[in-house]
Amino acid sequence: MTIAPSIPFLDLKASYAELAPELDAAILRASRSGRYIGGEEVEVFETNFAAYTEAKHCVSVGNGLDALILALRALDIGIGDEVIVPSHTFIATWLAVSAVGATIVPVEPLPGSYYLDAASIESYINHRTKAILPVHLYGIPVDIDAICTLASAHGLAVIEDAAQAHGAKVRGKRIGSHGHIVAWSFYPGKNLGALGDGGAITTNYLQLANRVRNLANYGSSVKYSNDERGINSRLDPIQAAVLNVKLKHLDSWNARRTSISEHYKNGLAKLNINLPQAPQWADAVWHLYPICTSNLAHVRDQLQINLTEAGIHTQIHYPVPPHLQKAYQDLNFKAGKYPIAEGYASNLLSLPIGPQLVMDDVDKIISVLNSQQNLGITNVNNQVCEAE
Repeated sequence: MTIAPSIPFLDLKASYAELAPELDAAILRASRSGRYIGGEEVEVFETNFAAYTEAKHCVSVGNGLDALILALRALDIGIGDEVIVPSHTFIATWLAVSAVGATIVPVEPLPGSYYLDAASIESYINHRTKAILPVHLYGIPVDIDAICTLASAHGLAVIEDAAQAHGAKVRGKRIGSHGHIVAWSFYPGKNLGALGDGGAITTNYLQLANRVRNLANYGSSVKYSNDERGINSRLDPIQAAVLNVKLKHLDSWNARRTSISEHYKNGLAKLNINLPQAPQWADAVWHLYPICTSNLAHVRDQLQINLTEAGIHTQIHYPVPPHLQKAYQDLNFKAGKYPIAEGYASNLLSLPIGPQLVMDDVDKIISVLNSQQNLGITNVNNQVCEAE
């Protein structure tokens, strides 16, 4: 019996192989430089990434979580302050707020969408609210213009979690400088991923950029002179060299992701699943492609099993929402408190969409999904995924 080849969720080896000559040369150059903290490789990347994101300043750091924490600290957000966050997100968004001692205020996304909406946020604002922390989840940007307008009316800071949105645009402007600070991750699986951990912030505010840079360098701008209690969070020159290479290819790789998303959209249109959609004013970059199954018990889980048996690897983003994680049991959030986030945890399944995924494999994924009649996901119009 012939075993069908596996279709990986994301093929990082293939992404390296495509750029191997450029990457190898960059790594060798950085290795031979004798400068292994800071230096030209890091400075060049910060300049290039700031220009790419249409921001005035970029400060690179050790990882995406550090970027969020340092952004909050640079804005003097801490104990006694409230920060509005999505109920549906990767837990790092919440962990950053906890790390500075501020209070998490979760807000549900609109049913059928995966991001915060300005109209939903407003009722949660009070005299303790200091910031809004929207997440451009799955590479689909939020309406950051509306959120910034709301924040400005209430004197609030806006910190964008753009860990999944490298290259995304809102009304033609790249994500990177709408809010006060934008936090980025360069985890290997991101649209712009390093060969290890990495992160950055971008901003149009020089004072905030300088504050983040000092905080990330032990609270110091002059060696052995520490102005405040900082941390050690720096992007390695070798990773900066890698990112400089990959940045040149980011738009073309995002275009491949968009082409795959369109293929999914057309090929899965008749299924009884909700497909992710970008608003007309947004250019999404499709970091992930989560489909949302019906609310029937175990449909998503059985679908994942069936796809795995067909040689198709998928992932669940995210199987336990932050408010039900053991890490936050002290906040006493009960099941049912955030039903939309809980519904997504039960029903979302992310399909492969990496830029090295070939269209023959996309066609196979579509074919297998269209064959799942026994799960009741076929032969009806696409519907909005809602909470159970």
